[in-house]
Amino acid sequence: MNRSHVSHLLEINLAMLFIATSGPLGRFVDLPVPLITGIRGIIAFVFLYLFCRWRNIPLRLKTGDIPLILVTGVLMASHWLFYFYALQWSNVAIGMLSLFTYPVITAFLEPILLKSRLQKMHLLLGGLVLLGIYFLSPNFYLGDSHTLAILMGLISAFSYALRNIILKLKVEKYLGTTLMVYQTGTIAILMAPALFFTSPSLIIGHWEGLLALGVLTTAIGHSLFLMTFKHFSITTVSILSSVQPVYGIILGALFLDEIPKSTTLLGGALILSSVVIESFRASKKQEVNSLD
Repeated sequence: MNRSHVSHLLEINLAMLFIATSGPLGRFVDLPVPLITGIRGIIAFVFLYLFCRWRNIPLRLKTGDIPLILVTGVLMASHWLFYFYALQWSNVAIGMLSLFTYPVITAFLEPILLKSRLQKMHLLLGGLVLLGIYFLSPNFYLGDSHTLAILMGLISAFSYALRNIILKLKVEKYLGTTLMVYQTGTIAILMAPALFFTSPSLIIGHWEGLLALGVLTTAIGHSLFLMTFKHFSITTVSILSSVQPVYGIILGALFLDEIPKSTTLLGGALILSSVVIESFRASKKQEVNSLD
C-alpha cells in the first residue's frame, strides 16, 4: 500500500470522525429539527465563507454549474432534516445506521447517473454493510418510533447518495470548501423561517452543541469528506465511510452513556470488515493504474 493511498485513507477516516459527532450532538441539542438544521447551516456558512476569504479560496462558480450545485444544497437540507428526525425519534445507533444504507443506494444509482460499470463486488460489500445494520437495529414494528426513525434514515440516505453522486461531477472543478459554502448557504436560506418561531434565549442555551455542529461536524468534517472524492470512486467513498456509525456509536457511549449491545458490536465488525476489504481493493486498483 503506497504512502499517498495511506494518506488518503487517513483523511477519509478523520473526516468520518468529525462527521460522526453529528449523532451524539443531534441527540444532545434538544431543539426542533428545522431549527437545528438552519442554525447549523448558518454557522457553517459563516465559518466557511470567512475561511475562504482568509485563504483566498475562489468562490466564483461557472454559470452553468450554479443550478446543479444549488440542487445539491436542497438535497443536503433534506439529508440533515430527516437524519436529525431519525436521531431524535430513536438513538445514535439507529439514526446513524439507518442512514448508512446509502452505500447500497449509491451502488445502484452510480451506474445509472454516472454511466459507470456496475461492480458485483460493490453490491456484495454493500450487502455486508446492510447485514451489519440488521444486527445493529432492534426488533421493530409498525407504529413504533424506531420504525419511523429508520424510515426517516432511509429518506436521508437517498438524499445523501444523490447529493454525493451529483457532486462527483463537479468536485474536480472546485474545492470542497467552495462547494460547502454554497450548500450551507442554501440550507441556511431554506431553514431561516424556523428562527422566527423560537425564543432567542432557548437557542443561546444550546450554543455549545450548535457551534460544534456548525464548525466541527459540518464546516471541517464535510469539507474534508468532499476532498476525498478526488481520490476514490463515489461508491468506494460510500463504503469506506461506513466506519462513520462505528465512530458515532463509540462517541455516543462515551458522552451519552448509550452502551452498545453485543449485536451492535457484531454489526460494527461486519461494517468494519467491508471498509477493510474495499480499502485494499482501492489500493490494488491504484497500483495497477500507476503501472499503466
